[in-house]
Amino acid sequence: MSTLLLGVNGQVGHELRRALAVHGALLAPPRTRLDLTDLAAVDDFLHQHQPDTIVNAAAYTAVDKAESETALARRLNTELPDLLARYSADHEAVLVHYSSDYVYPGDGDQPWHEDSPTGPLSIYGQSKLDGDEAIARRGCSHLIFRTSWVYSARGSNFLKTMLRLGGERDSLAIVADQVGAPTPARLIADASVHALRRYREAAELGGLYHLAPRGVTSWHGFACEIFRQARHAGMALAIAPERVSAIASDDYPTPATRPLNSRLELSRLENAFALELPDWQSQLSLTLHDLLP
Repeated sequence: MSTLLLGVNGQVGHELRRALAVHGALLAPPRTRLDLTDLAAVDDFLHQHQPDTIVNAAAYTAVDKAESETALARRLNTELPDLLARYSADHEAVLVHYSSDYVYPGDGDQPWHEDSPTGPLSIYGQSKLDGDEAIARRGCSHLIFRTSWVYSARGSNFLKTMLRLGGERDSLAIVADQVGAPTPARLIADASVHALRRYREAAELGGLYHLAPRGVTSWHGFACEIFRQARHAGMALAIAPERVSAIASDDYPTPATRPLNSRLELSRLENAFALELPDWQSQLSLTLHDLLP
């Protein structure tokens, strides 16, 4: 049994490489070896190595730049998953793919279910939805995990940005009307590898799932908790949580519109794979621990 991991240089890919390494032969080409924007090269690579499982952690994630780099966003978020799904269908391989809360319209205050109506607000969100639908149309064996607000101890993300700014400034203004669950890459990797093992034993478990921690917060709430836990852990900060002011999305305009409601219903994943997802605060603590010397 051989597994091909794509996107190994990213936050989720890095954690997946760790989590998958103990589960058989793993091929994880870095971008210097395989350019994922070159679909012909990807197709050649697939047919050369013939993996029976593909884990696709590659994605175009620059939400604002996607508004002007539409072709590149679609190539990585739509056309690449379609190519992988076609190969998987033709070769009876399993495809694991990662999607986003940005496929939903972001209104209301109730959690989105996997069968909730979609309605992306941005090019990025639309490209992710189109990728999900391409996989479903191909009819291959697959697991798609929609997640939200991804971060880790490596790479560029909200956690790393807040720690940098919190060490430099004594006050910040953070958006408070966008609500979701901050999701560490480690949790995504561990939960999806657990689900993949179960799926290999029970093919009826294939399909679309939401994957995030329990609980919700705003970006403002997430920032305050980052600073509270970081200070408790002994990290040097110039800012105190009470010096983080709350602002509305309209006060911080961006090229791409963000969903206000990114709540995700998690019971389908928990019930199908006998999982009990942890709360987001404990997951933040684990990730901060990775940053300590």
